[in-house]
Amino acid sequence: MTLPLDLIMFGALIAFILMGYPVAFTIAGVATGFALLGWALGDFSIQFMGAMGQRFFGVLTNPVLTAIPLFVLMGVILEKSRIAEDLLETMGRLFGRMRGGLGVSVVLVGALLAASTGIVGATVVAMGLIALPTMLRNGYDPKLASGMVCTAGTLGQIIPPSTLLIILADVMSNAFQQAQYAQGKFSIETISVGQTFAAAMVPGLLLVAVYCAYIVLRAWLFPNDAPAMRENVEQPSAVEIASAIVPPILLIVAVLGSILGGIASPNEAASVGAIGAILLAGRRLGISPRLILAATAALIVLAFAAAAFPVRLQRSDVTPAGYVLAAGYAGLALFALGVVLRILTAAFKAGLLRASLLSTLTVTSMIFATILMASFFSLVFVGLGGEDRVHEILKDMPGGPTGALIFAMLFVFVLGFFLDFVEISVILLPVLIPPLILMGIDPIWLTVLIAVNLQTSFLTPPFGFSLFYLRGAAPREITTGQIYRGVVPFIGLQIVAVAILWAFPVIATWLPRLLY
Repeated sequence: MTLPLDLIMFGALIAFILMGYPVAFTIAGVATGFALLGWALGDFSIQFMGAMGQRFFGVLTNPVLTAIPLFVLMGVILEKSRIAEDLLETMGRLFGRMRGGLGVSVVLVGALLAASTGIVGATVVAMGLIALPTMLRNGYDPKLASGMVCTAGTLGQIIPPSTLLIILADVMSNAFQQAQYAQGKFSIETISVGQTFAAAMVPGLLLVAVYCAYIVLRAWLFPNDAPAMRENVEQPSAVEIASAIVPPILLIVAVLGSILGGIASPNEAASVGAIGAILLAGRRLGISPRLILAATAALIVLAFAAAAFPVRLQRSDVTPAGYVLAAGYAGLALFALGVVLRILTAAFKAGLLRASLLSTLTVTSMIFATILMASFFSLVFVGLGGEDRVHEILKDMPGGPTGALIFAMLFVFVLGFFLDFVEISVILLPVLIPPLILMGIDPIWLTVLIAVNLQTSFLTPPFGFSLFYLRGAAPREITTGQIYRGVVPFIGLQIVAVAILWAFPVIATWLPRLLY
């Protein structure tokens, strides 16, 4: 009887990861070991390994994945420049006087930080240090308060621009192409990052609405769980609200608007986001707000003017007016560059620049090391017949495509208890998704379902990352058990959101169809 090496390989990977070994090295080690074992037993052709170099080159030059470092840099700079503190303080003072108002403010700030930073760990830690003690002082139930902080922090996974969505866009695009090739189509369609962002936008806002509705309903039914603020705080003025909320919203509009409007590629939009984050950080570094506003205005004018009246100096028919325009464009660019360099100099002296770059390199290296080794793992897994086995399992599921999709979603949900979203996305999904698409399931809708499902992996005990982040930042009186019990209702709300998306696919598909 032939050993099912593909299944044993997958089980071994989960076992070694649970033992605490570094993920990238674990994936590489398991793939190498089973490639050699399969070769020795005659179940694996070593010629498959000849494709590994080409796969690695494809990952490192992928125009979608190369946007990740800039998006990470944008988020890290915003996190280090303490944007979250301003938002939390202002929103808390704005909503705190209503029952459940502090909880609503935590969710809304989580949504704004998700769309501007997208870094789950930073958001959870910031709110755990600032909002959680405030909620406890004002009589909030510790379990509810802990659950709200963990859940609001994970919105960075579903609300674009998100690293999860960028990785999913690449994985789903490749899977969609494979499915079309299998159907005999050679004039293929692809799934872009813009489509993925557009598809996730409304479901992300739906999650925010579901969380807020739950908090307000619970505060109404159980007033002692989420009372109004007991502390006397001054209501923020319109100027304070605008100064805290408008800058991140403008950054969000600039980044997402340029992608969804087809004006910029993900890399270009990420560059806009990184420059915008640097300008926002200037306020914290003592740079004159008027100077920052002038530089921002210069860049906006430059973008619109250059698009409306482009100048190409290499052409022979450039008019004198063209040279004047070119000089004006150069002046605007040099002025903005001077302000950015001034902010970077101040950031370097304050230690912000070094910390931001180090954090960006660490996160980016972790993500790319995992993706590269997962590509190696999937190569060996396919060579051992794992892809065909997954196809057969899904095809034999009772209930046809619906049964196969239910099985796939439950499988991803259970794996979320043990594995990180990156590992699930780049190891499991490339073999799980093509057969589902071949069964006629809409790839855009499927992407959003999986994204919401993977977001839940940050909340599910025992290895939910948000739980660990909050455990490290929470006050001593908050126990690990309270954190675990606090997220249970929100995991239920995630399942409700998946059910709503399942029942009404148009929630995820109408905006991409409208824009693309």
